[in-house]
Amino acid sequence: MTLPVENETTETEPAHRRRKRPRKTARNVLLGFAAAVLVAGLIGGGYLYNLAQTFNSGTTKIDSAFPDESTRPPKTATGAMNILVMGKDKNADRSLDTDDTAATDQRTDTLMLVHVPADRKNVFAISIMRDTWVNIPGMGEAKINAAMAYGGVALTVQTVESLFQQRIDHVAMVDFEGFKGLTDALGGVEVNVQTPFSPSTLPGHTFNAGKQTLNGTEALAFVRERKSFPDADYSRVKNQQLFLKAVISKTISKETLLNPVTINNMVSAISPFVSVDKDFDAATIGSLAFQFKDLREKDTVMFTLPNLGVGTSADGQSIVVADMAAISEIGKAIGQDQLGAYVAANDLGSGS
Repeated sequence: MTLPVENETTETEPAHRRRKRPRKTARNVLLGFAAAVLVAGLIGGGYLYNLAQTFNSGTTKIDSAFPDESTRPPKTATGAMNILVMGKDKNADRSLDTDDTAATDQRTDTLMLVHVPADRKNVFAISIMRDTWVNIPGMGEAKINAAMAYGGVALTVQTVESLFQQRIDHVAMVDFEGFKGLTDALGGVEVNVQTPFSPSTLPGHTFNAGKQTLNGTEALAFVRERKSFPDADYSRVKNQQLFLKAVISKTISKETLLNPVTINNMVSAISPFVSVDKDFDAATIGSLAFQFKDLREKDTVMFTLPNLGVGTSADGQSIVVADMAAISEIGKAIGQDQLGAYVAANDLGSGS
C-alpha cells in the first residue's frame, strides 16, 4: 500500500503554611500532555460527580485501541505507566476517525509518549517527530505518522510499542481544536515565545519574541505552525512543548484551582475533542492524579526523541532519521523505570 508523499513555587514559605495548600495543586500536571484528557485530575469536592460525568460523556471512547495481545510487549511489574498521546489537526484533515484497526486517510500530527514512573515523582513526555522513519508492523518502513493511515489507533500503538519495546497502558487522542476552548476557558495562557514568526494559519498576526498571553485562536495558530520555520517540525514541537508547559502553569495556579466555574468550563471545553481508550476514564485519571501529591510543575520533563537529523528515503521522501541506538537505551530505561537517570545523564529536559 502506498501513501501520498508528504513533504515553583519557590520553597521559601514555612513548612506549616505549605502543608495547608490544596493538595490537588500537584494533581494537575498531567493536563499538559493531553490538554485536558487529564483535566479530570482537577475534579474534587461537591461537584466531583458532575465533572466526571461531563468528562466521561463528552469524550469519545476508542473501543479497540490496542493491537492483538500476541503482538505486544509483556506487562512490567515496576508500577510505572506509559500513555501514548496523539494530536490530530482537523485543519489539515477534516476526518477524525478513532476506529480501532481500520485504515484511514488521516495521519497523526503529534505523537508523545508520556512515562509516569512508579514513584510518581516525575512525569516524562517524549515528543516523537511525525516524520521519523520507522518500521510499521506488517507494512514496512514509513514515516511514523503513517501508521494511523495504515491501520488506525491500534497500529499506531503497535508501532510505538515495537519502537521502544515497551507496553502502552493508555491512549489519548486530542484534536488541536480543543486547545482553543481550553485556552479561552483559562482566560488566556502566557507563553514565552523564543523565535518570532507570523503564522500562516492566522494571517496578519505576528508572535513577537518574549512573554505574551495567547487567546484560544492565537494558541491554536501557535501549536499548529510549521511552515514559518526553516526546520519545520522541529520548531513546531518546541512550541507545542512551550504551550503545554504554560497550560500546566496556568492550570495549577491558585486562581484556577479555587475557581470551580473555570474548572467546569475547562472540562466542558476540552472533552468533546478528546478520545481515550475505554479504561482511561475520569475515575482512572483522577486516581492517578491523586498519586501526584508531591509533584510540582518543575517535575515535568519534556524532550524530543533523539534523532540523526533529516534524510531522504529510498522513494524520495524527506524524513527524520531515527537514532535507534538512543531509542533502544530509552526503551530500556523506561522498562527498568530508570528514565530519570537516563535524562539526567544525557542532559535532556524541557524543549530539548
